[in-house]
Formats: sequence, structure tokens, C-alpha cells
Amino acid sequence: MTNPASSDQGVFSAAGDSLPKRGRPILRILTWLLLGLLALVTVAGIGIAAGWVYYHPAFEVEKGIVYGVRRGKDLTFDVVRPAKPNGLGIVYFTSGGWRSGGPGDFNPVVLAPLLRRGYTIFPVYHVSQPEATIPEIVADSHRAIRFIRTHAADYAVDPDRLGLTGGSAGGHLSLMIATTGGPGDAAAPDEIDRASSAVQAVAIFYPVTDFLDLGNSTENPRNGGPPLSFRKALNQDPLDMTTWPETGRELSPLHRLSGKLPPTLIYHGDADRLVPLDQSERFRAKAKEQGHEVSLVVHRGGDHGWPTMLLDLIQFGSWFDRHLRGGK
Repeated sequence: MTNPASSDQGVFSAAGDSLPKRGRPILRILTWLLLGLLALVTVAGIGIAAGWVYYHPAFEVEKGIVYGVRRGKDLTFDVVRPAKPNGLGIVYFTSGGWRSGGPGDFNPVVLAPLLRRGYTIFPVYHVSQPEATIPEIVADSHRAIRFIRTHAADYAVDPDRLGLTGGSAGGHLSLMIATTGGPGDAAAPDEIDRASSAVQAVAIFYPVTDFLDLGNSTENPRNGGPPLSFRKALNQDPLDMTTWPETGRELSPLHRLSGKLPPTLIYHGDADRLVPLDQSERFRAKAKEQGHEVSLVVHRGGDHGWPTMLLDLIQFGSWFDRHLRGGK
């Protein structure tokens, strides 16, 4: 018997070591899929890094400037200065549920879109309810604006171009300033009290605008009375229906609309159960009847806050640019 040829003994040629032709397209597809995945991961990583950098701008902060006293406690605000100031200021009411922190109690990530545009930010703090009533907190908010305007030169901002921002209770306080802010008492001995509390632009989230009609709010007692969780803060504990209508009207921006209102931007979720969208819709409708500029942006599915609010703050910056910087 003759010896078999080498190929008959299972020794493959170099060509035989490669994949069969039918396997090569699959390998190419897998390679391109892997490369595509790596590209997506790289792009996502770059995007995350860029986002982190954007929302962590350079700034300096001066904490705890005293603008008044309430019930023996100092009322304070901070001055947050961006790396490249544009000479304009925005007051940030940090209030939530008409409760407030103290010096340094602000999130710079929230302020980043405004700091990036050069705005000097003034986070304002107040004595929290129920230790201070909401009428007192409103009065102290006016005091904060008057103080900042009086000392505007110290903060290198234009006293005649101030904006307001905040959310929920902070939005309510902003609208109370927007609707009732104005000249101080010319005869007051304190120069702060003589200054104006008017502002020139407002951009806020889901504000309370009408205490007298809470609609479908979870705070609605269904008897025409004040919101369930804030009766003491409204001097309505126990409830006094003889005084409540006047108190509720005085503290409702919807009922304080007059001939002057700065350009106002409101973002509100249509699934908000605490402060229903109806609060902002009715405010806008009445304001527009009087010829005021009020823009309402409805966030579909948004409750009392939503994950993409940081992106909305970029639009707040554009709003302030338009109305404080003249579109620059």
C-alpha cells in the first residue's frame, strides 16, 4: 500500500486556515458592530464630560450678606459671581414650601446656565414658615430686592436690570414681586426702604398664583379655605373664613395684576398634583388680557418637577438675555 499524500493526512494548506467564505460576512458585520458600539461609547463619554464641565462653571461666592431681621433672625443672601460677569443680576428665591435654608445653601449646578452667560446670582434666604408667615416672607422678599438694588454698585450689577427666578414657593414669591414691586417709601428714614422693589424680567417654575381657587391641588380642602398644609403660615390656624378671602386675595399674584408686569416666563408640568397647571394658565390668560407678556411652556407629563429641568434653565438664560441684555 502506498503512503497517502500529505493533504490526505489532515495537514491543511495556508488557504485552508482561513474561515470558510460563508463566515467572512458575519465576521465583518460583528467587527463593524463592535466599532460602532465603541464609537457610541466614546461619543457618550465625551458628551457626559462636556455636560459635567458645563454644569460646573467657575465662580466666586460671598456668603451671608444681611439684608434685614425677622423675629430676631438675620435675613441673608449670597452673591455668586461668574468668571466673566456681564454686569446684570438675577435674584434666586430659594424657597420651597415657603421654607428656606441659609448662607451657602444653593446648588451651583442649578445656576450653571445663568453663570455661563455671565449673570451674577443672588440666592435669597428667609425665615421659614411657620415661624414666619407667608405675608412676612413676601415683605422680606421685597426688602431683599430693595437692598440689592441699593447696593448694586458693590456687586457690579445694573440696578435697573434685575431678573427673578425660583420654583413653586420661590415662583410665587417671584410673581408677588413682579405684580406688586415698585417704588419704596420716599419718606422712609432707611435708604433701603426708599428703593424700588420692581424687577425687569422673571423666569420661574410652577408657581402658586391663586390661593382662592386651588383647583385639583392635593392641598385643596374643598371648602374654599386655605391650602391644608399651610394654614398656620397663612394666619389661618384655626381657620377664619371671615378674614381668609382678603388674605388669600392679597397673597395671590393672579389677583394682584395691574398695569405693570415685567416679561414673565413660566414652565409648568401638566401632571402637577400639588400646584396644578391651571394656576399658571389662568395667570397667563388674565395677564394677556391686560397686555402683558407672559409665556407659558407646558412640560408634558411633568409633575411638581422633572428630570430635564436643568435643560429648561438654559431657556431661562435665553429669556434673560432677551429681556435684560436686549437680545445680546
